[in-house]
Amino acid sequence: MYRTESLKKLALLGAIEKPVKISSSEFTRYTSTSSKTAARVLKQLEEEQYIERQLVAGGQMVQLREKGVDLLKNEYAEYRNIFCRDRNDIDLYGNVITGLGEGQYYISRDGYMSQFRDKLGFIPYPGTLNVRLDSVSAEMREKITLIKPIVVHGFSDGERSFGGGKCYLIEIEGIRGAVVIPDRTHYPADLLEIIAPVKLREMLRINDGDKVKIVVRDPQRCE
Repeated sequence: MYRTESLKKLALLGAIEKPVKISSSEFTRYTSTSSKTAARVLKQLEEEQYIERQLVAGGQMVQLREKGVDLLKNEYAEYRNIFCRDRNDIDLYGNVITGLGEGQYYISRDGYMSQFRDKLGFIPYPGTLNVRLDSVSAEMREKITLIKPIVVHGFSDGERSFGGGKCYLIEIEGIRGAVVIPDRTHYPADLLEIIAPVKLREMLRINDGDKVKIVVRDPQRCE
């Protein structure tokens, strides 16, 4: 609990966008703790890699790291699930491109397939459709992370380990599927990997360069 509350206070001070200067005694105004406890909390957040911290004259420069931002996003998603009930879909547009050819190998692993079946409600075609978003949609892509994800856990097949990831339910030209975002990925932010229960290229008769519409489904919405 102390992590989320402390990170939230730092974020409200602007520590997501840039480093902010704060002393331990100043931080007590936001955490209702002693100066000694506030200093210990900041040090622990740094050790756990939620924040970056640099000691300076009169205090410290603090900024949230990606891990800290992700923790707040997860907290936000959980509150949305509690208080929001209307649909808020995200429309994205992009062009079909050729991927690196790795999708079929990874998607077809039993450790993934069983989770897709149980959590997404379908068995995906063993391959992914790769879509490069246009500039406007690429900027909107960050909104996906505000939706509570369907988590796919990593596993080992006895020979090698496979990482986990997050899935978000979508429709692409009327066909249901999911965007898959691996925890460790080398793909740029404007590229989406999509799985579906059918081979999308054949079903939609699309080729490289064709434009498609992707509707990310969010069953939770706050007005």
